[in-house]
Amino acid sequence: MKIVGTVLLILGIIGVVVFGIQAFNDSESFNVLGAEVAVSKANWTPLIVSALVLLAGIVLQMTTRKSD
Repeated sequence: MKIVGTVLLILGIIGVVVFGIQAFNDSESFNVLGAEVAVSKANWTPLIVSALVLLAGIVLQMTTRKSD
């Protein structure tokens, strides 16, 4: 289980970084009454799934450490 937790942890970190950068870069900005407004057109689903995988990896790491 520790190996599965480590793999999930690494995949979650990579996914959060990659999809997080992609989500923040997919924004469009325009001016309204002199103020710049940014609107995100990103799909947040991959970022949320990556964060859940990261949390699952952390939980598996924490539970396997206690049992060892």
